Amino acid sequence: MMAKKMTYAVLVGNRGFFPAILAKKGRQDILNVLKNIGSDAICLTEKDTKFGSVETYADAKKCAELFSKNADKIDGVIVTLPNFGDEKGVAEVIKSCGLNVPILIQAEPDDAAKMKIANRRDSFCGKISVCNNLRQSGVPFTLTKTHTTKVNSPQFKKELDDFASVCRIVKGLKNVRFGAIGARTGAFNTVRYSEKILELAGISTETLDLSEVFGRTEKLKDNDKIVKDKLVSIKKYASTKNVPNNAILKMAKFACVVDNWVKDLNLAGTAIQCWTSVEEFFGVVPCTIMSMMSQGLLPSACEVDITGLLAMYILQLASGKPSALLDWNNNYANNPDKCVLFHCSNLPKSFFKSSKMDYQAIIAGSVGKQNTYGTIVGKIAPNKTTFCRMTTDDTSGIIAGFVGQGEFTADKLITFGGYGVMKVKNLQSLLQYICKAGFEHHVAANISSKADAIAEALDNYLGWEIYRHR
Repeated sequence: MMAKKMTYAVLVGNRGFFPAILAKKGRQDILNVLKNIGSDAICLTEKDTKFGSVETYADAKKCAELFSKNADKIDGVIVTLPNFGDEKGVAEVIKSCGLNVPILIQAEPDDAAKMKIANRRDSFCGKISVCNNLRQSGVPFTLTKTHTTKVNSPQFKKELDDFASVCRIVKGLKNVRFGAIGARTGAFNTVRYSEKILELAGISTETLDLSEVFGRTEKLKDNDKIVKDKLVSIKKYASTKNVPNNAILKMAKFACVVDNWVKDLNLAGTAIQCWTSVEEFFGVVPCTIMSMMSQGLLPSACEVDITGLLAMYILQLASGKPSALLDWNNNYANNPDKCVLFHCSNLPKSFFKSSKMDYQAIIAGSVGKQNTYGTIVGKIAPNKTTFCRMTTDDTSGIIAGFVGQGEFTADKLITFGGYGVMKVKNLQSLLQYICKAGFEHHVAANISSKADAIAEALDNYLGWEIYRHR
């Protein structure tokens, strides 16, 4: 899965009594780097200002007008300082352009062998001045991991990759819409959430009763084209050996109803009530359909866990890859830094080395095996992972969360459902934090390494209370 192409507003800082030729080369360097990674750039030309840089108030005004004109295209701003730069000019552009996007500040390092006036940059010092001015104006910004970083370096390429994730999260959470299908399962107080707190953050929740879903499926005929097409896609998605045809047909109709609802309301993801209403009164589990949606970058969470869905969506925005929702479920042997993550399951099939459709073993004993077909089961393949959890803290009126990184291991485990052994450094301190802070038993996971970018986006730009586990 590929993340969307990024467009950056590029601001080249300059200060006249430093070598201006450095600004000329610096501008060309950053534009070449962005072109090579497939990103678009909006930047002053050498016809607009001296070397297409910003130094004077007049330069800043031209740059702000250019950025404002292209505001609908711009995902983030990159401020590059090939020399000291003019901090007032940079701040004036940011204040005047009206953009409300993340800002990355990069300063080019000096060469210790070239410290005479003809080549000396002083970007090290200039970056501090730029940040001071932005701070005075109340403007949040993102820093590179090291104070000075060469534009033409693998390190800066990694910085840009993380910054792209920050930009996608901030942009993707503006006026996002989620769908809640069914009521919260009675036994799951843990997944209660506040629609009002989410709404204040620009996150809306649309609801649909299960009775409406069941009613709409009854109106679909077995030979309707959309049903037949969905049957084909289900059978292509997973092995359905030993799964009754009538169960697959029910899944197809359920999927058609949900697909239409998602499309009609322009929803970014769904959270669906499962046990035991769907099984008792419809005769399948919705896991395969949810797995297919998540695999297709329309994440779907169990048990009407909307804030779990939010975490899935944030991970997806950061990486451009599918997310899963799992339980913190079991210890693994006596290893304090390993645990078992599990669900019944609706994990995207890209999480597995191999998977198949099966029945839901946990509740088959209470509702009958014949009513529980539709899970996607298998062991999660060894891989790096980022995990995340979001919640609404109603007593404080805030959105809070935690994020960290680990790895799914190759450790052996004989069990059922969708499962994996995850290794996390200092796992016991994380579990202490989860319990004391009152987080849910669900956690979202993604095959990526994006914890820093997620923490930066949610904490620095959205002002949410985020714990970055290390």
